[in-house]
Amino acid sequence: MSRHAILVIDMLNDFVGEKAPLRCPGGEEIVPNLQNLFQWVRSRKGDDVQLVFIQEAHRENDADFRVRPVHAVKGTWGSDFIPELYPEKGEYIVQKRRHSGFQHTDLDLFLREENIDTVVVTGVWTNVCVRSTATDALAKAYRVITLSDGCASKTKEMHEYGLNDLSIFSKVMTIDEYVQSWEKGLDPWKGGGDRENKVE
Repeated sequence: MSRHAILVIDMLNDFVGEKAPLRCPGGEEIVPNLQNLFQWVRSRKGDDVQLVFIQEAHRENDADFRVRPVHAVKGTWGSDFIPELYPEKGEYIVQKRRHSGFQHTDLDLFLREENIDTVVVTGVWTNVCVRSTATDALAKAYRVITLSDGCASKTKEMHEYGLNDLSIFSKVMTIDEYVQSWEKGLDPWKGGGDRENKVE
């Protein structure tokens, strides 16, 4: 039986909301969609679909700040999850200092311990941290699904560029399509990727 981890990437105070210094405007639009997804996951029996929260948590003088403004410093309000999408007790949290949730973290170890074979990416930014995490998931031989209405970027154009790139190696689908596949007993990942080289 396939086991999935839904990665919720960087839905943090420094990225989402009017007070966010590195605001990703699309982030606010996907909150209700992710809330519905969370409710579905949390209401399921068994653990074949798990929520995993990816939290950017930089050190104060992080090398990332050589190219980007200071943001999401570990232990600050900005690095904390937005209240609307807060993890519940028992849901795993992975802290990262780079774009990918896999770089120098224990995410891969956790997924292998849980016998998870499919990574489902959501969160911000589609064309940066979401894409980087998905790319590393593929490199580690996970099956990858991208939930198009569960991701967002700074602009709609950035979001669409990110989805276009992700469609080369992941299954891009909506949250409703993903949930309905499970409810029908189908493999949501089936048909993923671009085996015929059609993506332009």
